[in-house]
Amino acid sequence: MPLITRNIVIGRKQLEQLEKNVWSEDYVRAYMLVHGKKQPVRLRYRGGHTREYPQKSYEIVRKGKIYHYNAEADDPSMIRNALSFRFFRNIGVPSPKTKHCLLTLNGQSLGVYLEIEGVDKLFFQKRGIAVRSLFYAGNDYANFSLTKPGTQIRKKSLFSGYERIIGGKKEVEQWKSFILKLNSLSGRQLLQYLKLKLDIANYLHWLAGAVLTGNYDGFDQNYAVYRHKTKLTYRMIPWDYEGTWGRNCYGKKVESDLVKVTGYNVLTRKLLAYPAIRKQYKKLLVQLLNRHFTVRQLDPLVRRMTGNIATYIHKDGNRKWSRAEFDGEPAVIRAYIKERRKRVKAALQDL
Repeated sequence: MPLITRNIVIGRKQLEQLEKNVWSEDYVRAYMLVHGKKQPVRLRYRGGHTREYPQKSYEIVRKGKIYHYNAEADDPSMIRNALSFRFFRNIGVPSPKTKHCLLTLNGQSLGVYLEIEGVDKLFFQKRGIAVRSLFYAGNDYANFSLTKPGTQIRKKSLFSGYERIIGGKKEVEQWKSFILKLNSLSGRQLLQYLKLKLDIANYLHWLAGAVLTGNYDGFDQNYAVYRHKTKLTYRMIPWDYEGTWGRNCYGKKVESDLVKVTGYNVLTRKLLAYPAIRKQYKKLLVQLLNRHFTVRQLDPLVRRMTGNIATYIHKDGNRKWSRAEFDGEPAVIRAYIKERRKRVKAALQDL
């Protein structure tokens, strides 16, 4: 099936404004050509270290809906985000939909990109999920701790590391209160509090997804957390899974044991200290290893995803990875799955 083409049209002054400060979070006016007609959009660069790459990634707001166009510059397969989000959906965790496309800017081809659905109000409306609040965890200050990462220095704000997307100041205070009580309560009192405030089943599924896919950066940042409107519990959504399936966020191959089976943040550590929850998590991992995280289930999906874009990737002169490296990625991912299964099974003996 041919890839769709997304055409961006932007004025010279707006483009210069973007280039003046690639780290700016301000949008500029632009257009997308849809069926030959100009549709007004707002546009800005997105990403972390990749903002300084020649091939930029973009965030676009069109008709009130957020879309991300990722160059996936550090992923030779170009499918790791798409594969991860599909995996999360398969195990019951809401996650963004994706599709590969060809992107042009003022008529110039930028090559193959991954279009990722933004997590916003429309994301939840489409899924029939009622929400009170939504926060993005943008950096490692979102570590569920009272202190700055790697230090004993108290944070100036317990909302450090987060960006408020949905909800007012009261919801921000509710989240800060959750972090405070997570770190101040203990024993039975903390367990009852967590059962009341956190969708534990959702959290464990999210945790298992991050652990199995090997997202080292996915525990203290690169997630979204929302509060359900009627059940009043916090739930997790994955975000930014480019550094997974055997490679890190810079595209370097990594060992399959890079990520511990218990993850890395304070909330996870507190939860898994309770034997009943630890047992629940272990049972979940066994189920996922049997049903979802298998070569038999995932390899056809990997081959279909890479097959859909192979012709375009081979012709894409904007990519830093060679054709041979792209063609070898299904084998890299398959080898990771096999090895990761062994590592996790072994770790389950001591969980």
